Amino acid sequence: MAKARIVYYCQSCGTESAKWMGQCPSCKEWNTFVEEAMPEKRGAKAAAYSGHKVKATKLKDIEASEEGRVSTGMAELDRVLGGGIVPGSMILVGGDPGIGKSTLLLQVCRNLAGQNRDVLYISGEESLQQIKIRAQRIGQFGDTLSLLCETNLDAIDAIVRDEQPQVVVIDSIQTMYNENIASAPGSVSQVRESTGSLMALAKGLGVAVFVIGHVTKEGVVAGPRVLEHMVDTVLYFEGDRHAAYRILRGVKNRFGSTNEIGVFEMCSGGLREVENPSEFMLGGKPEGASGSVVACSIEGSRPILLEVQALVCHSNFGMPRRTAAGTDFNRVNLLMAVLEKRVGLKMGNCDAYVNIAGGIKMNEPAIDLGIVLALVSSYKNRAIDENTICFGEIGLSGEVRAVHMAEQRVLEAKKLGFTACVLPEASRAALHGIDGIRLIGVKSVKDAIDLAI
Repeated sequence: MAKARIVYYCQSCGTESAKWMGQCPSCKEWNTFVEEAMPEKRGAKAAAYSGHKVKATKLKDIEASEEGRVSTGMAELDRVLGGGIVPGSMILVGGDPGIGKSTLLLQVCRNLAGQNRDVLYISGEESLQQIKIRAQRIGQFGDTLSLLCETNLDAIDAIVRDEQPQVVVIDSIQTMYNENIASAPGSVSQVRESTGSLMALAKGLGVAVFVIGHVTKEGVVAGPRVLEHMVDTVLYFEGDRHAAYRILRGVKNRFGSTNEIGVFEMCSGGLREVENPSEFMLGGKPEGASGSVVACSIEGSRPILLEVQALVCHSNFGMPRRTAAGTDFNRVNLLMAVLEKRVGLKMGNCDAYVNIAGGIKMNEPAIDLGIVLALVSSYKNRAIDENTICFGEIGLSGEVRAVHMAEQRVLEAKKLGFTACVLPEASRAALHGIDGIRLIGVKSVKDAIDLAI
């Protein structure tokens, strides 16, 4: 018998190597290579293509039609998906353990069953009794939802082809295995083959497939990166498992935008949609406290108001400490250098701590002005008017640059009761006919500090 060929795969990115290596040359991760046996290669004649002849189609001869999307019954999820579920699509949902991935998809199954759509929930991690207990906590389910505990892909393929459901949920992809692959479930080969088989099933039958994927300690879906490349949509469920809120963020979407987010709140009865994330994020904002200011960021087409907090104090050590939670650490250092150089504030010997309240992560440059005003407010120990909001990008010369969608930001602030808005002068000049809120245009950081503090 021919000896099986041994190869080594990187569990982080899927790189293949003929020998074991301590560090992956592609993703630079350490100790991620695992040994796997490759199936025996076929001969050259056997490997030659012997199927029927195919013919290319002219682009002008193809008739394109809009796919009828299916609503999940959750407006926040529909927003991230681009309007609903596209039949025949494959959607990967990743997130930390206990974040609520299974709960989210079980609620989707409940909503779809309420629309009299055939749904099949396949679990490789829980028993039928465990799923039933979780379902009783969520609410009433329709009669069109079926449950299955199975990890063999051949058996799953036969059941799906026999029952012809409209939506299939796989929980999780790391537990599925193909008998033709010798490696254990969860390995690189098994995850890749399982995803390929499910993708062929989705495209061939027009079934929408939701796949739950575990994440590594770095926060990416476990297994090769080819897993994300194969599916149509990749969603990440983020948030602290001990906090109430959850954020569903689209990373890849072939049928919609990848900038949208959905906000949920974890309750005793499952996940509840947060229709107004701005009001939710600003809950508990202190009154009359220095180092606190409300800024506005855009996620996709949605403006979100958030509280930027800063604490600046003199350092007792030779090297000041800088900390940033929820925003880019290097961006905070850059803005502090602008304050010292362009405004003349001596902050080189001060500890600085910047936090986006609520634990949300925002890296949009439009919150630069909010970070600067919060730092100066804490440094001078002067509170900013609680009815004032700000947004704008700051350059290295100290100028306040225009940002996109300024009108939507101002309208969101007005809706929540803010009476003043500090924004770039270029953005203010482009706004017309907004009553009920005072627009304060600034051209430089120094102007913003003089007007707001």
